[in-house]
Amino acid sequence: METPAETYRDGDLTLTRWHPGDRDLLTTLVSGSVEHLRPFLIWVAAGYTSDDSSEFLRLTAKRWENGEAYEYAVGVDGEVAGGVGVMTRDGGVEIGYWLAREWTGRGLMTRSVALLTAEAFRLGAGYVEIMHDERNARSGAVPARLGFTKVREEPAEKPLAPSCTGTNHVWRLSAPA
Repeated sequence: METPAETYRDGDLTLTRWHPGDRDLLTTLVSGSVEHLRPFLIWVAAGYTSDDSSEFLRLTAKRWENGEAYEYAVGVDGEVAGGVGVMTRDGGVEIGYWLAREWTGRGLMTRSVALLTAEAFRLGAGYVEIMHDERNARSGAVPARLGFTKVREEPAEKPLAPSCTGTNHVWRLSAPA
């Protein structure tokens, strides 16, 4: 897959590449939603600090430069609502995502994933996959709404977040012919 753009817009929705200067914003956003995110995201299981943001942003820059992953802040009307990432895989990509508590239920992640899925196909990805714990129904609703097909279940990598079962559902959408 070719390197994606650093910014995408769709009406009031903006996906913008994370940068080191976003540390305080990211820390505030995630730490304000730890109880909401903790059940299914291991990276917030012990809380979230400024050091965690710095490390994430350092790794994000490194992964972007080597083509391993492309991470974006999800913004709405100038406010950041969460994050979405595109991780390169053999022949395709995997998309992962999260939203702060106050931004859920508005269709933002469905719109974000639809935008990045179309862009991944335009840039040469053969498929897009989304993976989530079997208990995380809200995450599973996104690929279901977008026409993905649940293709398999597989064991999750350990350690697990507090509410995870250890079984991931994997959804896939193949590039149009």
